[in-house]
Amino acid sequence: MLTPGAGADATHHTLVAVDEAVKGALGLTVGRVDFPYRKAGRRAPDRAPVAVAHLGDEAAALVEQAGVEPGQLVLGGRSFGGRMCSMAVAEGLPAAGLVLLSYPLHPPGKPDKLRIEHFGAIEVPVLVVSGDRDPFGSPAEMDEHLAAIPGPVTTVWLTGGHDPRNQDPAIADAVVDWLRTL
Repeated sequence: MLTPGAGADATHHTLVAVDEAVKGALGLTVGRVDFPYRKAGRRAPDRAPVAVAHLGDEAAALVEQAGVEPGQLVLGGRSFGGRMCSMAVAEGLPAAGLVLLSYPLHPPGKPDKLRIEHFGAIEVPVLVVSGDRDPFGSPAEMDEHLAAIPGPVTTVWLTGGHDPRNQDPAIADAVVDWLRTL
């Protein structure tokens, strides 16, 4: 299940590339999910409790559609979407793993406002794919704080910022390669 960043919807180019690669290479069912604020035509993201509850509902629907057990679902997304998925899993949403694309570790220029309070409750395997110049978290910052996640963490660094341009094939390949290890 793939979710978009705060400023995008489920048709974001990276989500489409990952969706197509996962279906093509692995033959898995993929659901790209919009958050309620997007469905309602609003620009401001939902608060975490609303977004997390929505992900629980969407995960249940995708599990039923795919005919798999809840713990077989891999959740993830870009930026805000990945953060909400990580919070949902930390709060107990069953998952086989998490894919965090351009995780927003902190707001740009505010490294003291970390978004990691839930990391200690993430016990599933995690893939983090991010740009090496992402203002939401440098590789050094990410490595330092991802260590709080008890589950195994794999990181892939690409050239670029928060939305690494022209990196969709590399992002999709990283996700497919990682999914093969689960």
